[in-house]
Amino acid sequence: MSVAVQANAQEAGVPAELQQLDATVERVRQQFDVPGIAVAVVKDGKVLLERGWGVREIGKPEPVQADTLFAIASNTKAFTATSLNLLAEEGKLKMDDRVIDHLPSFRMSDPYVTGEMRIRDLLSHRSGLTLGAGDLLFWPTTTYSNAEVVARLAQVPLKGGFRDRYAYDNILYAVAQQVIEKVSGLSYADFLQQRIFDKVGMAGTRYNADHLRPGDKAAIGHAKYDYAELRPVAPLTWSNNAGAGGIYSSVHDLSKWMNVQLAGGKLADGTPLFSDKTQQQMWQMQIPQVVAKPSVPELADAVPNFAGYGEGWSLSDYRGQKLVWHTGGWPGQVSRLTLVPGQNLGVVVLTNQEVGAAFNAITLSVLDAMLGAPGHDWVAAYAAAVAKAQDNADEGWQKHVAARDAKSKPSLPLSGYAGGYRDAWYGDVFVEPAKGKLRLRFGATADLQGTLEHWQHDTFIVRWDNRSLNADAFVNFSLDPDGKVREVRMQAISSLTDFSFDFQDLLLKPLEM
Repeated sequence: MSVAVQANAQEAGVPAELQQLDATVERVRQQFDVPGIAVAVVKDGKVLLERGWGVREIGKPEPVQADTLFAIASNTKAFTATSLNLLAEEGKLKMDDRVIDHLPSFRMSDPYVTGEMRIRDLLSHRSGLTLGAGDLLFWPTTTYSNAEVVARLAQVPLKGGFRDRYAYDNILYAVAQQVIEKVSGLSYADFLQQRIFDKVGMAGTRYNADHLRPGDKAAIGHAKYDYAELRPVAPLTWSNNAGAGGIYSSVHDLSKWMNVQLAGGKLADGTPLFSDKTQQQMWQMQIPQVVAKPSVPELADAVPNFAGYGEGWSLSDYRGQKLVWHTGGWPGQVSRLTLVPGQNLGVVVLTNQEVGAAFNAITLSVLDAMLGAPGHDWVAAYAAAVAKAQDNADEGWQKHVAARDAKSKPSLPLSGYAGGYRDAWYGDVFVEPAKGKLRLRFGATADLQGTLEHWQHDTFIVRWDNRSLNADAFVNFSLDPDGKVREVRMQAISSLTDFSFDFQDLLLKPLEM
C-alpha cells in the first residue's frame, strides 16, 4: 500500500488490522478481472469499514460505494429462514409442522417425503433432491409464477434419501416463500419490508430486481462471454422464487443485518427482532456436509474441520473459530457474508463479476487480519484454484474431443429431430428448423434459445444465443426401433457451467402431435 493511500485510510478511521485491505481488494480486482467490489466489516456492534472499489459498470464512471446495491442472491436465504422463525415466534406455525398442514396442495415426487416434509426441512437441503434440482424453472428468468414453480416440484425427481445427505437446492425456498405468504397474509415483498428491512434500518434494500427504483445506485453484473470477453449482463429477476435469492442490498445495509445477527437478534436500539433462542436454532446444524480436500495445496489452510448447514446458513470453522456464513451466485454478481460469533465479527463482500475466488480471497484476508493469524496470500491461492478448475475443464473437453467420431453423421435428416418435446417438471422444449439448421428453444425461458451443431451420431451441441450463460450443452436424441426420436437428454459440456443449469435432470419426450 502506498504511503498516500495508507494515510488516507488512517484518516478515514480504518483500524490498523485493515490497513492493507485497500491493496488486497485492488489486487483481487486485477487478478480476477472484477469491475467493482464493496466490503463491510463489523465488530462488537460497530462498523469498522464499509466502502467500495471500482465501478458499477465497465466503461462508465459511476463508482461502487457503500450504498451501491448488488444482487445478494442466496444470501437471501437467511432472510427467508428468519421470516419463518418470526412466524414461529408468533405461534402462527411451528418449524416442525408438516408443510402440507399449511399448504395442502404441496407435493414432492415421493408420497412419503410429501407427508413428512417439515417447515425446517425446506431450509436445510436434506430433502433428497439433487444439487440445483428444478432450478431451470426460474434460472434464467422464466414465465412461471411462484405457484407454478411449486406445483411443478411434484415432478422433480428425488435421487437421494430423505434427510440422508446434504444437496443444495433453491426450489424448496420457493415453497418457503409460499408458506410465509399463506401464514402471514402478506406478500413476501411486504413481509420482508415491514418485518425485517424497516426494523433493521435497511432503507436501501430492495426485494428483487423488478423492485429497483429510479435513482437506486445498482451495480451491473458482468460475465466472461465464452469464458473470454468481460461484458455487462442483463439483470435477472427471481420474482417466482425470491425466497431463494431475490434481494438486492448494499454493504451499508448488510452491516446492520450482520450486527443484528451477531447481537442474538437484537436491533440497534436493543429491542429484539427475534430471540436468542431462535438465533441459536438457525445456527444449529441440520445436516452435515462432506469436507472436501482442497483443489490446490495453497488452499489447505482454508479447509474446515467440520461443515454443515443450518436454517439458511452454512456452518464451518476457520482457525479455531466457528463460522456462520453464506455465499450468493447470480449471473454477473456473486457475494459472501461471513459471521464469526465468537469474535463478534462480520464481513460481507459484494462483487459485480461472477468469480467466487474474489470474495473468498478478500474474506479470508480480512479474517486473518482480524484474528491476528499469520499472513497468507489468499489472492495467489485462489488464483491457483481458478487455474486448476480451468485446467480440469479443458481436460474434460479434450476427453470429449478424443471420444468423438467426427466422421459420423446423424441417423436422421434434420427434419427428423424437429418437433416439440416435454419434460414432466420443466415443460415444453422445441426443436425447430431454421435456414438449414436446427434451433432449440425452451418454451418458458427466453434466454435458452440456441443453434444445434452436430457433434456425433445423434448427439448435437446447443450453442446458446446468449453467450454470457457459458452453459452450452450436449443434446442427445435416442431413437426407437423405427427410427423415431424416443427421448432427448442433455448435459452441460463444461465442468465450469453453473450447477443451476440442471440440464441433466431433464427427460424430454416427444409431444403427441
